[in-house]
Amino acid sequence: MASHKLGAVSSERWYKNGLVYALSVRTYADSNGDGVGDIPGLRARLDYLAGLGVSCIWLLPFYPSPWRDDGYDITDYYGVHPDFGNLGDFVELVEQAGDRGMRIVVDLVLNHTSDQHPWFQAARAGDPKFRDYYVWADRRPDDATSGIVFPGVQKTTWSYDRKAGRYYFHRFYDFQPDLNIDNPDVRAEMKKIMGFWAALGIAGFRVDAVPFVIEPAGARGLQPGPEFGYLHEFRSELSWRHGDAVLLGEANVARDQIGDYFGVGGMHMLFNFLANQNVWLALAHADVRPLVEALRLTAGIPESDQWANFLRNHDEADLGRLADGERADVFAAFAPKKAMQLYGRGIRRRLAPMLGGERARIECALSLLLTLPGTPVLYYGDEIGMGENLALPERHAVRTPMQWSDERNGGFSTARRDDLCVPVVSRGPFGYRAVNVDDQQLDHDSQLNWVKRALAIRRAHPEFGEGEWEAIGTGDRSVLALRFRHRDADTVALHNLAGEPRRADLRPTISGDGLRDSFGNRPYDDGNPKTLELDAYGYRWLEVTG
Repeated sequence: MASHKLGAVSSERWYKNGLVYALSVRTYADSNGDGVGDIPGLRARLDYLAGLGVSCIWLLPFYPSPWRDDGYDITDYYGVHPDFGNLGDFVELVEQAGDRGMRIVVDLVLNHTSDQHPWFQAARAGDPKFRDYYVWADRRPDDATSGIVFPGVQKTTWSYDRKAGRYYFHRFYDFQPDLNIDNPDVRAEMKKIMGFWAALGIAGFRVDAVPFVIEPAGARGLQPGPEFGYLHEFRSELSWRHGDAVLLGEANVARDQIGDYFGVGGMHMLFNFLANQNVWLALAHADVRPLVEALRLTAGIPESDQWANFLRNHDEADLGRLADGERADVFAAFAPKKAMQLYGRGIRRRLAPMLGGERARIECALSLLLTLPGTPVLYYGDEIGMGENLALPERHAVRTPMQWSDERNGGFSTARRDDLCVPVVSRGPFGYRAVNVDDQQLDHDSQLNWVKRALAIRRAHPEFGEGEWEAIGTGDRSVLALRFRHRDADTVALHNLAGEPRRADLRPTISGDGLRDSFGNRPYDDGNPKTLELDAYGYRWLEVTG
Protein backbone atom coordinates (compact mmCIF):
# COMPACT_ATOMS: atom_id res chain seq x y z
CA MET A 1 0.00 0.00 0.00
CA ALA A 2 1.10 3.59 -0.50
CA SER A 3 3.01 5.29 2.29
CA HIS A 4 1.99 8.67 3.63
CA LYS A 5 4.29 11.34 5.03
CA LEU A 6 3.44 13.32 8.15
CA GLY A 7 6.49 15.55 7.81
CA ALA A 8 9.66 16.13 9.79
CA VAL A 9 9.38 17.80 13.16
CA SER A 10 11.25 20.98 14.11
CA SER A 11 11.59 23.04 17.27
CA GLU A 12 8.62 25.09 16.06
CA ARG A 13 6.54 21.92 15.59
CA TRP A 14 6.31 20.62 19.11
CA TYR A 15 2.71 19.62 18.43
CA LYS A 16 3.89 16.79 16.16
CA ASN A 17 4.39 14.50 19.13
CA GLY A 18 3.65 14.10 22.82
CA LEU A 19 0.25 13.92 24.50
CA VAL A 20 -2.47 16.57 24.71
CA TYR A 21 -4.56 16.19 27.89
CA ALA A 22 -7.97 17.89 27.95
CA LEU A 23 -9.48 19.01 31.25
CA SER A 24 -11.97 21.40 32.78
CA VAL A 25 -10.65 23.54 35.61
CA ARG A 26 -14.13 23.49 37.13
CA THR A 27 -14.21 19.71 37.62
CA TYR A 28 -10.54 18.84 38.11
CA ALA A 29 -9.45 19.82 41.62
CA ASP A 30 -10.96 22.12 44.27
CA SER A 31 -8.36 23.82 46.48
CA ASN A 32 -10.59 25.83 48.83
CA GLY A 33 -13.49 23.48 49.60
CA ASP A 34 -16.24 25.49 47.91
CA GLY A 35 -17.25 22.57 45.67
CA VAL A 36 -15.83 24.12 42.49
CA GLY A 37 -12.52 23.21 40.88
CA ASP A 38 -10.04 26.04 40.51
CA ILE A 39 -6.66 26.99 39.08
CA PRO A 40 -4.76 26.59 42.39
CA GLY A 41 -6.22 23.08 42.60
CA LEU A 42 -5.00 22.33 39.09
CA ARG A 43 -1.56 23.73 39.90
CA ALA A 44 -1.32 21.31 42.81
CA ARG A 45 -1.86 18.43 40.34
CA LEU A 46 0.77 19.44 37.79
CA ASP A 47 3.25 16.88 39.12
CA TYR A 48 0.64 14.19 38.50
CA LEU A 49 0.20 15.33 34.90
CA ALA A 50 3.93 15.56 34.28
CA GLY A 51 4.39 12.09 35.75
CA LEU A 52 1.66 10.76 33.50
CA GLY A 53 3.56 11.96 30.45
CA VAL A 54 1.46 14.97 29.41
CA SER A 55 3.23 17.44 27.14
CA CYS A 56 0.34 19.87 26.57
CA ILE A 57 -2.70 20.68 28.73
CA TRP A 58 -5.80 21.82 26.86
CA LEU A 59 -8.01 23.87 29.17
CA LEU A 60 -11.73 23.90 28.44
CA PRO A 61 -13.34 27.35 29.01
CA PHE A 62 -12.47 29.03 32.30
CA TYR A 63 -13.67 32.56 31.45
CA PRO A 64 -16.38 34.56 33.25
CA SER A 65 -19.71 33.04 32.23
CA PRO A 66 -23.27 32.36 33.47
CA TRP A 67 -22.26 28.72 32.88
CA ARG A 68 -25.38 27.70 30.98
CA ASP A 69 -23.25 25.82 28.40
CA ASP A 70 -20.30 24.70 30.53
CA GLY A 71 -18.48 27.98 30.01
CA TYR A 72 -18.88 28.24 26.24
CA ASP A 73 -21.27 31.14 26.88
CA ILE A 74 -18.64 33.79 27.66
CA THR A 75 -19.23 37.23 29.19
CA ASP A 76 -15.59 38.38 29.31
CA TYR A 77 -12.84 37.09 27.01
CA TYR A 78 -10.11 38.78 29.05
CA GLY A 79 -10.68 37.26 32.46
CA VAL A 80 -10.90 34.17 34.64
CA HIS A 81 -14.18 33.06 36.20
CA PRO A 82 -13.99 34.27 39.82
CA ASP A 83 -14.80 30.78 41.12
CA PHE A 84 -11.58 29.53 39.50
CA GLY A 85 -9.12 32.25 40.55
CA ASN A 86 -7.72 35.28 38.74
CA LEU A 87 -5.27 36.20 36.00
CA GLY A 88 -2.37 36.01 38.43
CA ASP A 89 -3.30 32.42 39.20
CA PHE A 90 -3.43 31.69 35.49
CA VAL A 91 0.00 33.17 34.79
CA GLU A 92 1.45 31.14 37.64
CA LEU A 93 -0.17 28.01 36.20
CA VAL A 94 1.43 28.61 32.81
CA GLU A 95 4.84 29.21 34.40
CA GLN A 96 4.69 26.17 36.68
CA ALA A 97 3.50 23.94 33.84
CA GLY A 98 6.39 25.21 31.74
CA ASP A 99 8.83 24.38 34.53
CA ARG A 100 7.64 20.77 34.19
CA GLY A 101 7.94 20.72 30.41
CA MET A 102 4.22 21.15 29.71
CA ARG A 103 2.53 23.74 27.51
CA ILE A 104 -0.95 25.23 27.95
CA VAL A 105 -3.52 25.55 25.15
CA VAL A 106 -6.83 27.31 25.87
CA ASP A 107 -10.24 27.24 24.24
CA LEU A 108 -10.88 30.09 21.82
CA VAL A 109 -14.66 30.56 21.41
CA LEU A 110 -15.12 33.03 18.56
CA ASN A 111 -18.42 31.87 17.13
CA HIS A 112 -20.66 33.39 19.80
CA THR A 113 -20.87 35.11 23.18
CA SER A 114 -23.29 34.79 26.06
CA ASP A 115 -26.43 36.90 25.72
CA GLN A 116 -25.24 38.45 29.00
CA HIS A 117 -22.02 39.73 27.42
CA PRO A 118 -21.78 43.56 27.56
CA TRP A 119 -21.44 43.62 23.77
CA PHE A 120 -24.83 41.94 23.27
CA GLN A 121 -26.47 43.99 25.98
CA ALA A 122 -25.24 47.15 24.25
CA ALA A 123 -26.34 45.79 20.87
CA ARG A 124 -29.91 45.05 21.96
CA ALA A 125 -30.08 48.51 23.59
CA GLY A 126 -29.34 50.09 20.22
CA ASP A 127 -25.65 50.98 20.43
CA PRO A 128 -24.72 51.39 16.72
CA LYS A 129 -21.20 49.99 17.17
CA PHE A 130 -22.15 46.84 19.02
CA ARG A 131 -25.35 46.25 17.05
CA ASP A 132 -23.12 45.23 14.15
CA TYR A 133 -21.16 42.84 16.37
CA TYR A 134 -24.07 40.42 15.94
CA VAL A 135 -26.34 39.26 13.12
CA TRP A 136 -29.89 40.64 12.99
CA ALA A 137 -32.99 40.37 10.82
CA ASP A 138 -36.34 42.20 10.87
CA ARG A 139 -38.10 38.95 10.00
CA ARG A 140 -37.23 35.37 10.81
CA PRO A 141 -35.38 33.99 7.73
CA ASP A 142 -36.82 31.02 5.89
CA ASP A 143 -33.85 28.81 6.83
CA ALA A 144 -34.33 29.31 10.58
CA THR A 145 -34.86 25.60 11.19
CA SER A 146 -32.01 24.34 9.01
CA GLY A 147 -28.55 23.50 10.31
CA ILE A 148 -29.65 23.00 13.91
CA VAL A 149 -26.73 21.68 15.98
CA PHE A 150 -28.68 20.16 18.87
CA PRO A 151 -31.71 18.34 17.42
CA GLY A 152 -34.42 17.66 19.97
CA VAL A 153 -33.15 20.42 22.25
CA GLN A 154 -32.82 23.40 19.93
CA LYS A 155 -35.76 24.45 17.71
CA THR A 156 -34.42 27.39 15.69
CA THR A 157 -31.31 29.35 14.81
CA TRP A 158 -33.09 32.73 14.89
CA SER A 159 -34.73 34.10 18.04
CA TYR A 160 -36.64 37.31 18.69
CA ASP A 161 -35.24 39.88 21.10
CA ARG A 162 -38.00 42.13 22.46
CA LYS A 163 -35.70 44.95 23.50
CA ALA A 164 -34.06 45.13 20.07
CA GLY A 165 -37.32 44.43 18.28
CA ARG A 166 -35.47 42.13 15.84
CA TYR A 167 -34.35 38.55 15.37
CA TYR A 168 -30.76 37.53 16.13
CA PHE A 169 -28.85 34.56 14.75
CA HIS A 170 -27.50 31.80 16.99
CA ARG A 171 -26.01 28.64 15.54
CA PHE A 172 -26.17 27.03 19.00
CA TYR A 173 -28.47 27.75 21.96
CA ASP A 174 -30.61 30.90 22.01
CA PHE A 175 -28.53 32.34 24.86
CA GLN A 176 -25.44 32.26 22.60
CA PRO A 177 -25.86 34.92 19.89
CA ASP A 178 -23.40 34.56 17.01
CA LEU A 179 -20.74 37.18 16.43
CA ASN A 180 -20.68 38.80 12.99
CA ILE A 181 -17.41 37.58 11.45
CA ASP A 182 -17.90 39.89 8.47
CA ASN A 183 -17.49 42.94 10.71
CA PRO A 184 -13.81 44.03 10.66
CA ASP A 185 -14.20 45.47 14.17
CA VAL A 186 -15.22 42.00 15.42
CA ARG A 187 -12.21 40.40 13.75
CA ALA A 188 -9.95 43.06 15.25
CA GLU A 189 -11.39 42.25 18.68
CA MET A 190 -10.78 38.55 18.10
CA LYS A 191 -7.13 39.23 17.27
CA LYS A 192 -6.85 41.35 20.37
CA ILE A 193 -8.18 38.46 22.46
CA MET A 194 -5.62 36.11 20.93
CA GLY A 195 -2.82 38.58 21.57
CA PHE A 196 -3.86 39.02 25.19
CA TRP A 197 -3.62 35.32 26.03
CA ALA A 198 -0.53 34.76 23.88
CA ALA A 199 1.20 37.48 25.92
CA LEU A 200 0.47 35.44 29.06
CA GLY A 201 2.53 32.58 27.71
CA ILE A 202 0.06 30.07 26.29
CA ALA A 203 1.16 27.76 23.47
CA GLY A 204 -1.94 28.14 21.33
CA PHE A 205 -5.69 27.84 21.06
CA ARG A 206 -8.20 25.09 20.48
CA VAL A 207 -10.57 26.91 18.15
CA ASP A 208 -14.17 25.99 18.91
CA ALA A 209 -16.65 25.22 16.11
CA VAL A 210 -14.39 26.46 13.31
CA PRO A 211 -16.83 25.96 10.40
CA PHE A 212 -19.42 28.15 12.13
CA VAL A 213 -16.87 30.85 12.96
CA ILE A 214 -16.25 31.46 9.26
CA GLU A 215 -19.81 30.91 8.04
CA PRO A 216 -21.23 34.43 7.51
CA ALA A 217 -24.91 34.99 8.14
CA GLY A 218 -27.11 37.90 7.20
CA ALA A 219 -30.66 39.17 7.33
CA ARG A 220 -31.67 36.64 4.66
CA GLY A 221 -30.01 33.70 6.39
CA LEU A 222 -26.73 31.92 5.84
CA GLN A 223 -24.49 33.34 3.13
CA PRO A 224 -22.72 31.12 0.57
CA GLY A 225 -19.17 29.99 1.18
CA PRO A 226 -17.03 29.96 4.33
CA GLU A 227 -14.48 32.77 4.67
CA PHE A 228 -11.21 30.86 5.10
CA GLY A 229 -9.24 34.08 4.70
CA TYR A 230 -10.50 35.16 8.11
CA LEU A 231 -8.90 32.10 9.68
CA HIS A 232 -5.62 32.86 7.99
CA GLU A 233 -5.72 36.34 9.50
CA PHE A 234 -5.86 34.70 12.93
CA ARG A 235 -2.93 32.39 12.14
CA SER A 236 -0.82 35.33 10.93
CA GLU A 237 -1.65 37.29 14.08
CA LEU A 238 -0.74 34.37 16.32
CA SER A 239 2.49 33.59 14.46
CA TRP A 240 3.58 37.20 14.72
CA ARG A 241 3.01 37.22 18.46
CA HIS A 242 4.20 33.71 19.32
CA GLY A 243 6.16 31.89 16.62
CA ASP A 244 5.58 28.30 17.75
CA ALA A 245 1.99 28.66 18.99
CA VAL A 246 -0.68 26.53 17.32
CA LEU A 247 -4.31 26.66 16.28
CA LEU A 248 -6.05 23.33 16.94
CA GLY A 249 -9.34 23.38 15.08
CA GLU A 250 -12.62 21.64 15.83
CA ALA A 251 -13.95 21.06 12.32
CA ASN A 252 -16.07 17.98 11.71
CA VAL A 253 -16.29 18.50 7.96
CA ALA A 254 -16.34 16.37 4.81
CA ARG A 255 -13.02 15.14 3.44
CA ASP A 256 -13.08 17.45 0.43
CA GLN A 257 -13.15 20.48 2.74
CA ILE A 258 -10.25 19.48 4.99
CA GLY A 259 -7.59 20.91 2.70
CA ASP A 260 -9.12 24.37 2.99
CA TYR A 261 -8.92 24.32 6.79
CA PHE A 262 -5.27 23.30 6.76
CA GLY A 263 -4.28 25.33 3.69
CA VAL A 264 -5.92 28.71 3.19
CA GLY A 265 -7.54 28.41 6.62
CA GLY A 266 -4.21 28.10 8.35
CA MET A 267 -5.02 25.58 11.07
CA HIS A 268 -1.88 23.85 12.41
CA MET A 269 -3.92 20.90 13.70
CA LEU A 270 -7.40 19.49 13.25
CA PHE A 271 -9.22 16.83 15.23
CA ASN A 272 -9.58 13.76 13.03
CA PHE A 273 -13.32 13.24 13.33
CA LEU A 274 -13.43 10.95 10.30
CA ALA A 275 -10.90 8.56 11.84
CA ASN A 276 -12.59 8.77 15.24
CA GLN A 277 -16.00 7.73 13.92
CA ASN A 278 -14.45 4.86 12.01
CA VAL A 279 -12.45 3.73 15.04
CA TRP A 280 -15.78 3.10 16.75
CA LEU A 281 -17.20 1.41 13.66
CA ALA A 282 -14.09 -0.80 13.43
CA LEU A 283 -14.37 -1.71 17.11
CA ALA A 284 -18.07 -2.50 16.76
CA HIS A 285 -17.52 -4.83 13.78
CA ALA A 286 -14.04 -6.11 14.73
CA ASP A 287 -13.16 -5.09 11.18
CA VAL A 288 -10.30 -2.65 10.54
CA ARG A 289 -11.22 -1.85 6.95
CA PRO A 290 -13.34 1.27 7.60
CA LEU A 291 -10.57 2.69 9.78
CA VAL A 292 -7.90 1.98 7.16
CA GLU A 293 -10.04 3.77 4.58
CA ALA A 294 -10.56 6.75 6.91
CA LEU A 295 -6.82 7.01 7.52
CA ARG A 296 -6.19 6.82 3.79
CA LEU A 297 -8.72 9.57 3.14
CA THR A 298 -7.20 11.87 5.74
CA ALA A 299 -3.60 11.38 4.57
CA GLY A 300 -1.79 13.95 2.48
CA ILE A 301 -2.16 17.03 4.69
CA PRO A 302 0.54 19.76 4.51
CA GLU A 303 3.90 18.76 5.95
CA SER A 304 3.83 21.42 8.67
CA ASP A 305 0.38 20.36 9.94
CA GLN A 306 -0.89 17.51 12.08
CA TRP A 307 -3.94 15.44 12.95
CA ALA A 308 -5.12 15.32 16.56
CA ASN A 309 -6.51 11.85 17.32
CA PHE A 310 -8.95 11.07 20.11
CA LEU A 311 -11.28 8.35 21.35
CA ARG A 312 -13.57 10.46 23.55
CA ASN A 313 -13.83 14.13 24.39
CA HIS A 314 -16.07 16.46 26.39
CA ASP A 315 -18.88 16.29 23.83
CA GLU A 316 -20.90 13.37 22.52
CA ALA A 317 -19.09 10.77 20.43
CA ASP A 318 -20.39 12.16 17.14
CA LEU A 319 -21.25 9.43 14.60
CA GLY A 320 -23.05 11.74 12.20
CA ARG A 321 -20.86 10.92 9.20
CA LEU A 322 -21.48 7.18 9.38
CA ALA A 323 -24.22 5.59 7.29
CA ASP A 324 -27.49 4.98 9.15
CA GLY A 325 -26.89 1.24 9.42
CA GLU A 326 -23.30 1.71 10.56
CA ARG A 327 -24.37 4.20 13.24
CA ALA A 328 -27.06 1.78 14.42
CA ASP A 329 -24.40 -0.94 14.77
CA VAL A 330 -22.16 1.34 16.85
CA PHE A 331 -25.13 2.30 19.04
CA ALA A 332 -25.98 -1.37 19.53
CA ALA A 333 -22.40 -2.18 20.52
CA PHE A 334 -21.59 0.76 22.78
CA ALA A 335 -24.81 2.64 23.64
CA PRO A 336 -27.73 0.21 23.41
CA LYS A 337 -30.07 2.29 25.59
CA LYS A 338 -31.70 5.50 24.36
CA ALA A 339 -30.47 7.33 27.46
CA MET A 340 -26.90 6.69 26.29
CA GLN A 341 -27.51 8.37 22.94
CA LEU A 342 -27.76 12.06 22.09
CA TYR A 343 -29.08 14.25 19.26
CA GLY A 344 -29.79 11.13 17.19
CA ARG A 345 -26.14 11.00 16.15
CA GLY A 346 -23.92 10.57 19.19
CA ILE A 347 -23.06 8.70 22.37
CA ARG A 348 -22.85 10.41 25.75
CA ARG A 349 -20.72 7.84 27.52
CA ARG A 350 -17.10 7.68 28.59
CA LEU A 351 -14.51 5.36 27.11
CA ALA A 352 -14.34 2.69 29.84
CA PRO A 353 -18.08 1.94 30.13
CA MET A 354 -18.46 2.03 26.35
CA LEU A 355 -16.01 -0.85 26.28
CA GLY A 356 -17.81 -2.67 29.08
CA GLY A 357 -15.08 -1.92 31.62
CA GLU A 358 -13.09 -4.71 29.97
CA ARG A 359 -9.46 -3.96 30.68
CA ALA A 360 -8.02 -5.80 27.65
CA ARG A 361 -10.33 -3.92 25.29
CA ILE A 362 -9.65 -0.55 26.94
CA GLU A 363 -5.90 -1.10 26.65
CA CYS A 364 -6.27 -2.09 23.00
CA ALA A 365 -8.26 1.09 22.26
CA LEU A 366 -5.75 3.32 24.09
CA SER A 367 -2.82 1.60 22.39
CA LEU A 368 -4.54 2.21 19.07
CA LEU A 369 -4.97 5.89 19.96
CA LEU A 370 -1.25 6.21 20.73
CA THR A 371 -0.23 4.68 17.41
CA LEU A 372 -2.53 6.37 14.93
CA PRO A 373 -0.73 8.80 12.59
CA GLY A 374 -0.77 12.11 14.43
CA THR A 375 -0.84 13.40 18.01
CA PRO A 376 -3.02 11.71 20.66
CA VAL A 377 -5.50 13.68 22.78
CA LEU A 378 -6.66 12.13 26.07
CA TYR A 379 -9.74 13.29 27.98
CA TYR A 380 -9.19 13.68 31.71
CA GLY A 381 -10.09 10.62 33.76
CA ASP A 382 -9.81 8.21 30.85
CA GLU A 383 -6.33 7.29 32.06
CA ILE A 384 -7.94 5.65 35.11
CA GLY A 385 -11.16 4.44 33.44
CA MET A 386 -13.74 6.88 34.82
CA GLY A 387 -17.41 6.42 33.97
CA GLU A 388 -20.28 8.76 33.15
CA ASN A 389 -23.38 9.94 35.01
CA LEU A 390 -26.37 9.46 32.72
CA ALA A 391 -28.61 11.29 35.20
CA LEU A 392 -27.00 14.55 34.05
CA PRO A 393 -28.45 16.24 30.94
CA GLU A 394 -27.03 16.06 27.44
CA ARG A 395 -23.20 16.17 27.24
CA HIS A 396 -22.81 16.84 30.95
CA ALA A 397 -22.91 13.08 31.54
CA VAL A 398 -19.17 12.85 30.71
CA ARG A 399 -18.14 16.03 32.55
CA THR A 400 -18.07 14.77 36.14
CA PRO A 401 -15.35 15.61 38.71
CA MET A 402 -11.95 13.93 38.56
CA GLN A 403 -11.69 10.95 40.93
CA TRP A 404 -8.49 11.32 42.96
CA SER A 405 -9.10 9.00 45.92
CA ASP A 406 -11.67 6.91 47.79
CA GLU A 407 -12.16 9.76 50.25
CA ARG A 408 -15.10 12.17 50.40
CA ASN A 409 -16.22 13.32 46.94
CA GLY A 410 -13.47 11.25 45.37
CA GLY A 411 -10.85 13.65 46.69
CA PHE A 412 -12.09 16.33 44.27
CA SER A 413 -13.40 18.62 47.03
CA THR A 414 -13.92 18.75 50.79
CA ALA A 415 -17.27 20.50 50.31
CA ARG A 416 -20.58 18.96 51.28
CA ARG A 417 -21.90 16.69 48.55
CA ASP A 418 -24.85 19.02 47.93
CA ASP A 419 -22.45 21.93 47.35
CA LEU A 420 -20.49 20.30 44.52
CA CYS A 421 -20.75 22.10 41.18
CA VAL A 422 -21.29 18.69 39.55
CA PRO A 423 -22.05 15.40 41.34
CA VAL A 424 -19.13 13.00 41.52
CA VAL A 425 -19.73 9.46 40.24
CA SER A 426 -20.15 7.61 43.53
CA ARG A 427 -21.87 4.30 42.79
CA GLY A 428 -21.31 1.23 40.69
CA PRO A 429 -18.15 -0.19 39.13
CA PHE A 430 -16.98 3.26 37.99
CA GLY A 431 -17.65 5.11 41.26
CA TYR A 432 -14.75 6.86 42.96
CA ARG A 433 -14.32 4.15 45.59
CA ALA A 434 -13.61 1.63 42.83
CA VAL A 435 -11.84 3.93 40.33
CA ASN A 436 -9.43 6.60 41.57
CA VAL A 437 -5.89 7.85 41.12
CA ASP A 438 -4.53 7.03 44.58
CA ASP A 439 -5.39 3.34 44.42
CA GLN A 440 -4.08 2.98 40.89
CA GLN A 441 -0.81 4.73 41.64
CA LEU A 442 -0.09 2.05 44.24
CA ASP A 443 -0.97 -0.82 41.90
CA HIS A 444 1.78 -1.65 39.41
CA ASP A 445 -0.72 -3.40 37.14
CA SER A 446 -3.35 -0.64 37.20
CA GLN A 447 -4.66 1.09 34.09
CA LEU A 448 -3.04 4.33 35.21
CA ASN A 449 0.41 2.77 35.44
CA TRP A 450 -0.17 1.03 32.11
CA VAL A 451 -0.87 4.45 30.53
CA LYS A 452 2.33 5.84 32.06
CA ARG A 453 4.38 2.98 30.64
CA ALA A 454 2.72 3.21 27.23
CA LEU A 455 3.36 6.96 27.01
CA ALA A 456 6.99 6.54 28.10
CA ILE A 457 7.56 3.99 25.34
CA ARG A 458 5.72 6.13 22.81
CA ARG A 459 8.13 9.00 23.53
CA ALA A 460 10.89 6.68 22.33
CA HIS A 461 8.98 6.23 19.06
CA PRO A 462 8.56 9.70 17.51
CA GLU A 463 7.83 8.01 14.20
CA PHE A 464 4.18 7.65 15.26
CA GLY A 465 3.79 11.42 15.12
CA GLU A 466 6.43 12.46 12.62
CA GLY A 467 7.17 9.72 10.12
CA GLU A 468 5.91 8.22 6.91
CA TRP A 469 3.27 5.55 7.46
CA GLU A 470 1.39 2.90 5.57
CA ALA A 471 -1.28 0.32 6.34
CA ILE A 472 0.00 -3.15 5.50
CA GLY A 473 -1.91 -6.38 4.97
CA THR A 474 -2.23 -8.92 7.76
CA GLY A 475 -4.40 -11.62 6.24
CA ASP A 476 -7.12 -10.94 8.84
CA ARG A 477 -9.71 -8.18 8.69
CA SER A 478 -9.73 -7.95 12.50
CA VAL A 479 -6.04 -7.05 12.70
CA LEU A 480 -4.70 -3.58 11.91
CA ALA A 481 -1.05 -3.17 10.99
CA LEU A 482 0.41 0.32 10.57
CA ARG A 483 4.08 0.71 9.63
CA PHE A 484 5.94 3.92 10.50
CA ARG A 485 9.35 5.05 9.23
CA HIS A 486 11.27 8.08 10.48
CA ARG A 487 15.02 8.55 10.14
CA ASP A 488 16.49 5.26 11.37
CA ALA A 489 13.26 4.08 13.03
CA ASP A 490 11.00 1.49 11.44
CA THR A 491 8.07 0.32 13.58
CA VAL A 492 4.90 -1.69 13.08
CA ALA A 493 1.88 -1.32 15.39
CA LEU A 494 -0.44 -4.34 15.44
CA HIS A 495 -3.92 -4.36 16.98
CA ASN A 496 -6.44 -7.19 17.12
CA LEU A 497 -9.95 -5.75 17.42
CA ALA A 498 -11.55 -9.18 17.78
CA GLY A 499 -12.53 -10.90 21.01
CA GLU A 500 -10.66 -14.05 19.94
CA PRO A 501 -6.94 -14.69 19.33
CA ARG A 502 -5.65 -13.99 15.83
CA ARG A 503 -2.43 -14.41 13.87
CA ALA A 504 -1.09 -11.68 11.61
CA ASP A 505 0.77 -12.59 8.43
CA LEU A 506 2.90 -9.63 7.36
CA ARG A 507 4.51 -11.43 4.43
CA PRO A 508 5.65 -10.39 1.89
CA THR A 509 6.03 -6.91 3.44
CA ILE A 510 8.13 -7.95 6.45
CA SER A 511 9.67 -11.27 7.46
CA GLY A 512 8.61 -12.45 10.90
CA ASP A 513 12.18 -12.99 12.10
CA GLY A 514 13.02 -9.34 11.40
CA LEU A 515 10.73 -7.99 14.13
CA ARG A 516 11.38 -7.25 17.80
CA ASP A 517 8.68 -6.42 20.35
CA SER A 518 9.02 -3.08 22.13
CA PHE A 519 5.56 -3.00 23.76
CA GLY A 520 2.55 -5.26 23.93
CA ASN A 521 -0.29 -6.58 26.05
CA ARG A 522 2.09 -9.36 27.17
CA PRO A 523 5.46 -10.87 26.18
CA TYR A 524 5.03 -12.94 23.03
CA ASP A 525 7.19 -15.84 21.89
CA ASP A 526 6.07 -16.66 18.36
CA GLY A 527 6.64 -20.29 17.58
CA ASN A 528 6.10 -19.63 13.88
CA PRO A 529 8.03 -16.55 12.72
CA LYS A 530 5.98 -16.42 9.52
CA THR A 531 2.94 -15.21 11.44
CA LEU A 532 2.57 -13.16 14.60
CA GLU A 533 0.35 -14.16 17.50
CA LEU A 534 -2.15 -11.74 19.03
CA ASP A 535 -4.43 -12.37 22.00
CA ALA A 536 -8.06 -11.30 21.99
CA TYR A 537 -7.81 -7.49 21.86
CA GLY A 538 -4.05 -7.95 21.78
CA TYR A 539 -1.61 -5.29 20.59
CA ARG A 540 2.08 -5.24 19.77
CA TRP A 541 4.49 -2.46 18.85
CA LEU A 542 7.33 -4.07 16.89
CA GLU A 543 10.65 -2.67 15.71
CA VAL A 544 11.70 -3.80 12.25
CA THR A 545 15.27 -5.07 12.60
CA GLY A 546 15.86 -6.99 9.40
